[in-house]
Amino acid sequence: MTKTFLQFGCGNMGGAMLKGWLAGGIAPETFTVVDPYLEAAPEGVRLLKSAPDGEGAFDVVLLGFKPQQLPDAAAAVQPFVGKGTLLLSILAGVDLETLRSAFPQARAIVRVMPNLAAALGKSPIALVGEADAAARAETDALMAPLGQAEWLSGEDQMDLVTALAGSGPAFVYRVIDALASGAAALGLPREQADRLALSMVEGAAMLAARSEHPPAELARRVASPGGVTQVGIDVLDADSRLARLMEDTLRGARDRSAEMTELARQSR
Repeated sequence: MTKTFLQFGCGNMGGAMLKGWLAGGIAPETFTVVDPYLEAAPEGVRLLKSAPDGEGAFDVVLLGFKPQQLPDAAAAVQPFVGKGTLLLSILAGVDLETLRSAFPQARAIVRVMPNLAAALGKSPIALVGEADAAARAETDALMAPLGQAEWLSGEDQMDLVTALAGSGPAFVYRVIDALASGAAALGLPREQADRLALSMVEGAAMLAARSEHPPAELARRVASPGGVTQVGIDVLDADSRLARLMEDTLRGARDRSAEMTELARQSR
């Protein structure tokens, strides 16, 4: 798929993407990972503690370090970004203008917002960038082993999608935990409640992913008028409490992402 791939930073998210690419069949010899803290890389992947010495531009460069490290890291990355380089960034809050200023030679720049399910090939992936048709096709091919990629109509949507697709798994985990906690409070042993809640959510998500119907319709079909499920749904829907909670949750995460974007602009 690509001749050379340089990944700067391989923490939780970068590591999940690397696992997804390798599981998807990309040859490990394709990858060079630069991470001073990573003790070992998957077999066949070249791992370096610092930037490779004396090497030119790579076909693809992924920025996978912490966003606040960009001002210091840019100088180390720049020699490997050339006129033929597709630059991918998973740096939350770092906008395209900031990336273009740091890497003016890049052929194309794409911001990528996945989540940890990339390791399983099940991540939603938001994309936005300065990319022509060829660069978009190349990006799509790279994202295919990681999950479902979606190009956004504008960068102004990235903060909200960061909250939904990037931070969303944490919110789902808290919902699973809350379901188990509620069952435990009502009498189930906690460990049993944890297992049942997790299994239930796993099955429900798989069914929703494979169904021709949207989740709202699936919920309606599960519930019978006046039945057990409907009573629970009525509690969730009372005063739109669940909808308002989710909106407030996403608003808070979106606004923090926007703050980080502004801080990144000011640090240029």
